[in-house]
Amino acid sequence: MKDYYDNIIIGGGIIGLSVAKEIIKKEYGSSVLLIEKESALGLHASGRNSGVLHSGIYYPDGSEKAKHCHNGSTDMLHFCLDNDIPSKKTGKIILPASDKDDGGFNMLLSRASSRGNNVEFLDRQQLRELEPFANSAMGKAIYLPNTIVVNSTLVINKLYEILCSNSVEFKFNSKITFADPEKSIVTLKGDKIKYGKLYNCSGQNIDKVAKQFSASNQYSMIPIKGTYYKLKDNSNIVINHLIYPVPDLNVPFLGIHTLNTIQEETYFGPSAMPVLGREQYKYLDSINSNEAINIVRNLGMLYMKDIDGFRKYANNEVKNFGKNGFIKSVRKLIPSLTNHDIEKSEKVGIRAQLINNKSLKFEMDFLIEKQDNVVHVLNAVSPAFTCSFSLAKSILEYSNDK
Repeated sequence: MKDYYDNIIIGGGIIGLSVAKEIIKKEYGSSVLLIEKESALGLHASGRNSGVLHSGIYYPDGSEKAKHCHNGSTDMLHFCLDNDIPSKKTGKIILPASDKDDGGFNMLLSRASSRGNNVEFLDRQQLRELEPFANSAMGKAIYLPNTIVVNSTLVINKLYEILCSNSVEFKFNSKITFADPEKSIVTLKGDKIKYGKLYNCSGQNIDKVAKQFSASNQYSMIPIKGTYYKLKDNSNIVINHLIYPVPDLNVPFLGIHTLNTIQEETYFGPSAMPVLGREQYKYLDSINSNEAINIVRNLGMLYMKDIDGFRKYANNEVKNFGKNGFIKSVRKLIPSLTNHDIEKSEKVGIRAQLINNKSLKFEMDFLIEKQDNVVHVLNAVSPAFTCSFSLAKSILEYSNDK
């Protein structure tokens, strides 16, 4: 490890790796060091990602998420095809559960049409032909036949291989212990390293790392845990596509849906339950008492103020905590599903969701904050995997802005 690098990247998730990929493409010959606190890449959100390449119709016109979904999904698919990474065209069906979903349904259909997505309106009979077990009570659905699923772990592994072959250095099991942005120096394990540019892509620790640079004090992170159930091999239920509900667009979660993986397995999830630890994958794992107190305080304020229907969202998530409540949510999509059809899965992820401390609202879009020669990639949550290659291009452009 040298004492100077043209570029330092903090975080070895999909965003950090994509930024490194873009640097070696645009700035050939510049030195790059990627610092990762774990012993391997993709152990958190990126490696636990569903691998669904999203169309972007959930996100409003002009948003960063909408802007990057189209180009990002195309770039990711081409990357997989070029590198022999398996992909599967599953298609996506979006179902309304009741008349209350009509407004959201019509908005999603309009967005898909206006943005040039390959989209079809399904009537009851067409829906039954595609998905015999799906809820056809409302007699309509949105069909996006080109939705694709890839294996996120294989993508991360291939990126690592490409970056290593292009002289990108990796420092595992390492954290920034001190940052001096005025001198462009970071310290880790006693080693001082000077940098030309630094990219903070640290995911679940994005706010903590940003504060080491005295940046982004207006945001707090609330970890949102997503759990899944798996369709048993002996179930007579067959699901051919990804099936999603019409989501509540006031919150940045898409609701419990189905997931068909590359490995030909079917899952239901994820839930979206706030938890007390950034890496609380099981029970009381990785809970810091001071952080937990802040999270509880923020959740209490969000619940009390009830901005954008947070209270309704929270109450619904409490109902999804147990198997009976979870399956009740799934039955809105697959009415004939029973407790005997599904089993608890070890598949779990945690979303690093930012809230704005002033407005007490969820941050709904990607946020990029520049601080001289440091760029903080804030709130890079779903659909960040889909958008990663396109978003990385914008991050580099942003870093070069005067």
